[in-house]
Amino acid sequence: MKTLAIVGSSLAGLSAARAARSEGFEGRLVLIGDEIHRPYDRPPLSKDFLSGKVGAESLALEDPDQDLGVEWLLGTRAESFDAASKTVVLADGRRVEADGVVLATGSTARMLPGFEGFENVYTLRTLDDAQLLRDELRPGAKLLVVGAGLIGAEVASTARAAGVDVVLLAGAGVPLGRSVGPNMGDILAGLHAVNGVELIRGATIVGQRHNTKRIHAVELSDGRVIEADAVLLAVGGEPATGWLEGSGIHLSDGVVCDDHGRTNVPGVVAVGDCAAWHDRHLGRSHRQGHWNAALTQPARAIKALLGVPDPEPLATLPYFWSDQYGVRIQFSGHAELADRVEIEEGDATTHSFLAAYYRGDQPVGVLSSAQPRLFAKRRREIERAQRSVTTAELSAS
Repeated sequence: MKTLAIVGSSLAGLSAARAARSEGFEGRLVLIGDEIHRPYDRPPLSKDFLSGKVGAESLALEDPDQDLGVEWLLGTRAESFDAASKTVVLADGRRVEADGVVLATGSTARMLPGFEGFENVYTLRTLDDAQLLRDELRPGAKLLVVGAGLIGAEVASTARAAGVDVVLLAGAGVPLGRSVGPNMGDILAGLHAVNGVELIRGATIVGQRHNTKRIHAVELSDGRVIEADAVLLAVGGEPATGWLEGSGIHLSDGVVCDDHGRTNVPGVVAVGDCAAWHDRHLGRSHRQGHWNAALTQPARAIKALLGVPDPEPLATLPYFWSDQYGVRIQFSGHAELADRVEIEEGDATTHSFLAAYYRGDQPVGVLSSAQPRLFAKRRREIERAQRSVTTAELSAS
């Protein structure tokens, strides 16, 4: 392999470049990114960067003492892909031909219909997004956050600490219910109330009050009117795979991969938020969509791409963490496989506890709120137990 092209210049793309050099790849290494910024860390965007505690320079992911010999093509997006020749066509007309390709384009924020074009409506996926939103977080300002997932909850926490009046619109479901299950999601949602954030469930937006530039209020299905100086849409993300349509790459809520990141096209792998890796416990492919996947998947995918795949099953379970109101929340595993959840340490009413998820007698996940040491130990135990468990065994338990 003479040329390796990595499409996507965030954590997953940089991790792939590092893995390639670590595995001995000495050829041309091209890294393509649609942002003008060099790789930066995204989790602080909703927390320390948004609060002004750290600046953009502290987010840099590159090691100044490590020269990867990368050819950087930044500020231009990939527009199409010819899988047969492994050619990436850029929006500015340039073409990058490669022997191997890593797809690491991440995800884009969903936009709600009717909210386009207003100067006080924001999403939060990039450094530029966070810089714009940060200017709105003034004491006494009114912020409406639509969506109570990780980003929505973290921004609500950051804004509240800055003295902003926050309303968090959770929609029909339980906050974080898809990630940790409805019961635990309901418990974690209590953090918002005790910290002065109004959490609204079961109501949807049915109208807006605005002028040509700014939204002043939204009308809810339950008749309430919520005034807002700014609106954050945190309603999830879509895999950034539109440029791959018609390329021959198999797509289904992301780039469909095996558990090494290999796609249906030889010489092409996918990692990070855009990649739907096969999960042997779930028996299907799915996107993890969290920082840990972007960090850990590339090493495994690069080995497979270079022809030396790891013979062991994927060792790590899906994992994420979130910092809200001074509380570190951590989860690892598959909540959807559990038939029961048990709080094994601490007290849920104080938001300091450890909960284990079981399917029969088999542990399938662990959730921690303000219990990081206990979580690390329990997570290792569950990963060891699950390494030898197949999908069929989990289904039968």
